[in-house]
Amino acid sequence: MITIKSTREFEMMRQAGRIVGETLALLRRSAAPGVSTGELDALAEEFILKQGAIPGFKGLYGFPGTVCTSVNEEVVHGIPHRRRKLRNGDIISMDVGAIVEGYYGDAAITVPVGEVSDKVKHLLDVTHRSLWAGIEMVRPGNRVGDIGAAVQAIAEGAGYGVVRDYVGHGIGNKLHEEPQVPNYGTPGTGVVLKAGMAIAIEPMVNMGTFQTKTKSDKWTVVTADGGWSAHFEHTVLIHEGAPEVVTVASEEVPPPPFGESSLQSE
Repeated sequence: MITIKSTREFEMMRQAGRIVGETLALLRRSAAPGVSTGELDALAEEFILKQGAIPGFKGLYGFPGTVCTSVNEEVVHGIPHRRRKLRNGDIISMDVGAIVEGYYGDAAITVPVGEVSDKVKHLLDVTHRSLWAGIEMVRPGNRVGDIGAAVQAIAEGAGYGVVRDYVGHGIGNKLHEEPQVPNYGTPGTGVVLKAGMAIAIEPMVNMGTFQTKTKSDKWTVVTADGGWSAHFEHTVLIHEGAPEVVTVASEEVPPPPFGESSLQSE
């Protein structure tokens, strides 16, 4: 069932989203060669708790960490560990959730560790742009297929594979609500967007095939061909006018043509 949120519910999500954005900004600054994914996880948990929020992922469906830390060919749901040290040239996707008075914020970023190749930089740039292309489609009367088509056009237009097995979702007092928000689709199809809905848009884009498989830990999803993958996500509140992106960190600059003229800020 798709829920329409009240003003108060949006405010709780706004607060949760701010904490998620600030947590990701902290993780972005902290991801460096020699740092372990377990250290990043502990840093995020401490920060979220200090803000008076609850880590949104820890224990959810049995997940053991606060942050999903996915390195290189890992797409999503990577388990943080003290023995997993980052190396120069890696990329790491970090997916974070926080809960404020029962309501979730959810976002993800992929960042370079030290110096990475131009090929890798291009993957990150395209995936980030595909997220914002999807966000630009969030208007009452548009459909979920409009979002997916916009994401797919950017990512596949650059020669990358768009993951089908994992998609975006509605969000509110549960992390995963209806509707599903695929990162591929046909314009004019799918659920109609309405003011009061909240969704998380999260393209996962691979250098090679869109196909994935799950490792023996039953959590970590990797690309089927070993190609590297990037993941960006924002929580978006739907209004009668422009969408409101509540998980943007202060240093994130939306790519052109997106900006204050077309999007609300928190």
